[in-house]
Amino acid sequence: MFSARLLKLFPRQYLEDAITMASRITYYSKGSGRAASASLMHNAAGQEGLFRRSIFVMLLITTLMSLCLSRLVYIQLIHGERNRELAEQNRVRLIPVPAERGNILDRNGKLIAANRLSRSVYLWPRQQSPEQWRETANRLSRILNVPAEEIIARLEQAGYDSPLPVRVSQQITPEIFVALAEQAPSLSGVEVFAGSTRYYPHRSLAAHLLGYIGEASEADMKANPNYPVGMIVGQSGVERLANAQLEGVWGNRLVEVDANGKESRLLGIRSAQSGSHVKLTLDLELQQVAEQGLGDRRGAVVALNPKTGEVLAMASAPSFDPSIFTRRFTQAEWQRLQEGDQPFLNRAMQGYPPGSTFKIVTAAAAIESGRFSAQSRVGTAAFISLGGHQFWESSRQGFGVIGFREALAFSSNTFFFRIGMAAGPEEIATWGKALGIGTAGTLSLDGGNVGAIPIPSEKEKLYGEPWYAGDTVSTSIGQGLVQATPLELAVMVSAIANGGWRVQPHILDSQTNAYFSHRKHTGLAPETIAAIQAGLAAAVEIGTARRLNDGSIPPTAGKTGTAENPGPKPHALYVGYGPIDDPQIAVAVIVENGGYGGVAALPIAHELYKTFFKVPAKLANQ
Repeated sequence: MFSARLLKLFPRQYLEDAITMASRITYYSKGSGRAASASLMHNAAGQEGLFRRSIFVMLLITTLMSLCLSRLVYIQLIHGERNRELAEQNRVRLIPVPAERGNILDRNGKLIAANRLSRSVYLWPRQQSPEQWRETANRLSRILNVPAEEIIARLEQAGYDSPLPVRVSQQITPEIFVALAEQAPSLSGVEVFAGSTRYYPHRSLAAHLLGYIGEASEADMKANPNYPVGMIVGQSGVERLANAQLEGVWGNRLVEVDANGKESRLLGIRSAQSGSHVKLTLDLELQQVAEQGLGDRRGAVVALNPKTGEVLAMASAPSFDPSIFTRRFTQAEWQRLQEGDQPFLNRAMQGYPPGSTFKIVTAAAAIESGRFSAQSRVGTAAFISLGGHQFWESSRQGFGVIGFREALAFSSNTFFFRIGMAAGPEEIATWGKALGIGTAGTLSLDGGNVGAIPIPSEKEKLYGEPWYAGDTVSTSIGQGLVQATPLELAVMVSAIANGGWRVQPHILDSQTNAYFSHRKHTGLAPETIAAIQAGLAAAVEIGTARRLNDGSIPPTAGKTGTAENPGPKPHALYVGYGPIDDPQIAVAVIVENGGYGGVAALPIAHELYKTFFKVPAKLANQ
């Protein structure tokens, strides 16, 4: 039993060695039995401890070698291909080459939006660990004036293992460029690449039409998987509407880098493809005159080709400089665009009470209703009374018995009160929509609204109130619940100018043929159109717009308007077209709180006509 236990505790070879040693001790001791036995036990205990320590060391070495071997298998065999790829990407870099956006040109080929050289700061995510990038972000924040949190957020969005660079700042100043160059040795993974940025040579001119650009959002990236990180796309206006033509295709450069991340050899290049140029229907000179006419007043100007719907000018004041969006745009700057006079608001596509310019619609509705003919005459007075309320004539005295020509020329309120009540609100709404109010569209641009001409059922549904006779009276002269955008008013007067066709307003030159072939007829009878044309011509010849009849421009036709509103003064409006014998331009002008249309709005239209007809300055000043 004892022998069995020894064999369990010690290997056979160990026991044999121990017996041999014991024999030798016995031989030399010769009779010292007890001492020899004690010595044997002492040596056996020492050998046992040494054995156990040897076993421990061997197990430790085996474990360590097994770990190293398993890690080697994991790296070399299981993930060998992936690791070779990562190593290659650390040696070889694919650097994106931004494509230049196409230029935006006016109808005559004049430059409205272009590009110019700029420098942007990029980070290579793999060059540092996340902890190191946090420290670097704090240093870059002080140089670039970009919050460190924003830099880290961009890195995290791309991923720290991304093989492509991440842009954290664009359009840097020469001072920032020098500061980065000085600290370049200690800023691993930070590089400055040359590129281009949007350039608007006329600054705020036509800003609401042109729109602005910005970095592609997550939604843009999902919709366009081929977009590289940092892709610049149109965010509003023409920049967004024609983005597919303007954006181009980014290229890239394949380069080999050294241990410090510096380029050592160019391995290949795929050239970027610049975007296509986009030609607008806009006339740059007319646009400049329109914006100069508005000056620092709030308002809008629209000029159309009345035959095709081409937008010749569209101004909204106040305006903004779209170039501010080509750099880092702060929340405070965005907030300022939404407050105060709201320069970001495109007033050309916002609803206003159209005032007396809407009498064109009421005249059309009255004749087309069958209750009046183009030759009908109606009595006017200083006012009419309804439900205990007095609704006054524009001149505070009647014009006697007059027809449509005189009523439009002198803007008689009581004439239109009576024919409006006879025709009814539904008839007015029907013909208002046929002429473009509420249906003329917003040029497919963001931030636009359409007008409205409510009828009794709609008022009851929206406001929970019944329709009163006074509502019909207000509607007939473009007040009350009626709203129309300056763009729609230009479409309305274009339909009268061109013989009854409602054009589709558009800003891209490439759309003209398609829109012209799909224009819709309003359904107005020729005699109705002729009666309204005669009234608008008389307004310029002898009526409220006679300031245009000074010989400085060819004969035109038009209608002034003064719209009451909660502000300190009424809005001033004017719509018109010219020349009478062959209309080539239709205009709509509104000056918020400008007072009378013939005083504030009409002079702007006059300057547009002078520019359009290329009237010599000497003649224009006579």
